Amino acid sequence: MVRWEQRAKGAVASGRVFPYLAATTASLAVLVGFIATLIDRKDFPTFGTGLWWAIVTLGTVGYGDIVPTTAWGRVLGGFVIVVGITFISFLTATVTSYFVSVDQEAEQAREREFRVAGDNETRELLRQLDSRLAAIEKALRTAPPH
Repeated sequence: MVRWEQRAKGAVASGRVFPYLAATTASLAVLVGFIATLIDRKDFPTFGTGLWWAIVTLGTVGYGDIVPTTAWGRVLGGFVIVVGITFISFLTATVTSYFVSVDQEAEQAREREFRVAGDNETRELLRQLDSRLAAIEKALRTAPPH
């Protein structure tokens, strides 16, 4: 298995996906900003311009102040849009699953407390019944026969 796949699986298993997603997205923004300045000098004359466009596009904001007009620039733009939407989807899913997990843990804790309380009540009722039965049996043994 590839090393990054192992890390990704570990992040998902530990519930710490967000830092990996953020680092991957930031790295991708830098890479895409650099590639944009290489393949489309007309629309992205500086690295800063390319980086700004990559960040805005990955964030799915798309101000429109900088737009690729060449074919390769648009191909790169399409790729960046898909990755940005995917990042936001993963981020939303991660946060949602965190909240669901917290709720489930709280519910399980309440159920455990209820079961323990119920078990203690049941034990106490059984003790009371046992002592009452013991008293009835003792009374039956000591009572004169009819």
